[in-house]
Amino acid sequence: MTNTKIMGVLNANSDSFYQGSRFDISQASKKIEQMIEDGADIIDIGAVSSKPGSIPVSEDEELRRIKDIANTIYDNKYFEKVAFSIDSYAPKVIDYVLNRGFTIVNDITGLTNDEVCKVTAKYNASAVIMHMQNDPKTMQDNPTYENVVEDIDNYFAKQILKAKDFGVKDITLDVGIGFGKTLKHNLELLRNLEYFKHHGCELLIGASRKSLIDKIYPSSIEERLPGSLAIHLKAIENKASIIRCHDVKEHKQAITVFEAINNLN
Repeated sequence: MTNTKIMGVLNANSDSFYQGSRFDISQASKKIEQMIEDGADIIDIGAVSSKPGSIPVSEDEELRRIKDIANTIYDNKYFEKVAFSIDSYAPKVIDYVLNRGFTIVNDITGLTNDEVCKVTAKYNASAVIMHMQNDPKTMQDNPTYENVVEDIDNYFAKQILKAKDFGVKDITLDVGIGFGKTLKHNLELLRNLEYFKHHGCELLIGASRKSLIDKIYPSSIEERLPGSLAIHLKAIENKASIIRCHDVKEHKQAITVFEAINNLN
């Protein structure tokens, strides 16, 4: 049992950036059972791509993609074995899955939408507040900050206050690696991650197979597992307690060994 929670990624859409995380309803049970066996503490399911340049889909289309998978999770009582998180900012989608055993709302827009706050509070669900500059379509168009750490810290303070005003009690913070940040911004945030602990929230990091690895060491998406592990272990050292990743089994081994070294009495 590791102290760090592993959040495995599954995408119910055909255009997610990493092919290995995609699945459809016919594979849903198999993929979920495998992820549980590999050591996931949380499974994060999304039906809309948020990679740079991606185009949003309608709320109804997103719900159509997620419905059968949510029903499968509910019917098989998978939620009794592992926590389920919805990677969405669509109130109708979030409402549907929170009624099907999901307990976490992973919102890349950081609870910008009041309706998302309301539905999260209604089910007493946990919320992941992520920082993103602009939106997925434009976020990598020359992102700039006065001071990336301070700017995001101020954003978190504002969004935490909003969430609590709506009655959302359990909050996790995600600096949003790759979401409207240059390589320098990403590295600075990873280096200063512990700073954000003053909010009293858990910290989540998700850099799995992202392009910042390619910018440091040229590599295809399929070749970026070692870089993902390096970033995530450093993030744990800097007080992240939830790691969002595509490769659950490999992360479980790496984190277990890392924690064994650090926790030696």
